[in-house]
Amino acid sequence: MARFVLVHGAFSGAWIWGPLSDRLKTAGHSVDVFDLPGSGNDYTPASGATLDAYAARLCEVLASNSEPAIVAGNSMGGIVATQGAARCPSCVRALVYVTAFLPKDGQSLLDLTKLPEGSDDQVQANITIEGDPPLATMPAAASRQALYGSCTDDVAAWAIARQRPQPVAPFVTPVSIPLGALDDMNRYYVICTRDRAIPLALQRRMIAENVCTDVVELDTDHTPHLSKTGDLAEALHRFATHSFHS
Repeated sequence: MARFVLVHGAFSGAWIWGPLSDRLKTAGHSVDVFDLPGSGNDYTPASGATLDAYAARLCEVLASNSEPAIVAGNSMGGIVATQGAARCPSCVRALVYVTAFLPKDGQSLLDLTKLPEGSDDQVQANITIEGDPPLATMPAAASRQALYGSCTDDVAAWAIARQRPQPVAPFVTPVSIPLGALDDMNRYYVICTRDRAIPLALQRRMIAENVCTDVVELDTDHTPHLSKTGDLAEALHRFATHSFHS
């Protein structure tokens, strides 16, 4: 069985992976979840919540076990997974983008949202940004629609109650991928067709512009780990099986 390291998205924390982590462990996989700096139960000041710090935290988690991991990121977690894998590639068996941003070298999350295919992004449309360093806040009603549209009311309320403001620096910082760093790493994508945070057209464009070994489509929202937990666990198991035989 595989080792998974799961990277959460903006406004979130390790907590959001709980149901999926349980499913994967029941199937025999090992799972690591963690809070990015300034997120979840980590209270690093916003000034320290940079993409560089995010990637460093991911590499710390990866290095805590000698077994290379399948790194799965959701949403902004795709940016973090990419940057972390570029920094410590020997620790990564494969990358999975769970309706996540999939950048090329020199692209930031904000660059991807500004592509024509990203014009219906309901996160960028609804966040408010304040402070120095700037923090983005997502209103509860907007979160319900943009992030948890296919979740049950109780699950959505549980998640929204745990949201925290998101430091903006990781949104605007381009990834830096050394030449060839990811060339030997399989990349997989989980498309979510009802996603209102990363529109379907943008998901498809990112897949078209990057080499993905396998793609699974789920008819759900931006948070399939809560709305389609079993289906996502099956997709990750499929990717793990493929990565061990490729």
